Amino acid sequence: MLVLFNKPYDVLSQFTDGNGRSTLANYINIKKIYAAGRLDKDSEGLLLLTDNGALQNKVANPKNKLEKYYWVQVENEVNDEAIQNLVQGVELKDGLTKPAKVKRILEPENLWPRDPPVRFRKSIPTQWLEIVIREGRNRQVRRMTAAVGHPTLRLIRHRIGDWKLNELQPGESTILEGSNSL
Repeated sequence: MLVLFNKPYDVLSQFTDGNGRSTLANYINIKKIYAAGRLDKDSEGLLLLTDNGALQNKVANPKNKLEKYYWVQVENEVNDEAIQNLVQGVELKDGLTKPAKVKRILEPENLWPRDPPVRFRKSIPTQWLEIVIREGRNRQVRRMTAAVGHPTLRLIRHRIGDWKLNELQPGESTILEGSNSL
């Protein structure tokens, strides 16, 4: 079984938490299912969950080079040099990132409002990017955009490989039966 879930902002990508924070258990009531990869609590969007260990490994293991697609709202307008740095790979504290695919985009259509909203500052414009990576380091996209001078304000994963968020709203999920392979 494979579950596609639109993880809301401020929800942990796990089923339990000793500190009373919101978790997957607040949204998904399926036994013996596990997240295939993670999204930090400040990020939103597509999270895959499965009861199939081999499938979980295929999705989560960076060695399988499964592309992960993100819509990223950053501070300020992004110049060509910053885009090129992201494309070539960015030096982070844990080493150089693999090359990414990056393009400027308009705010995605039908994007739900975030609760709480992203802070708005009249004097600082924002820019939307689509960033595609094949790695999965901790808070990688956020660290990459910060390294090129454009801190991330909002991060939404909308696709993993061929699986897409489509019309799922925050907190909604859909079950794909028999999805045992890529």
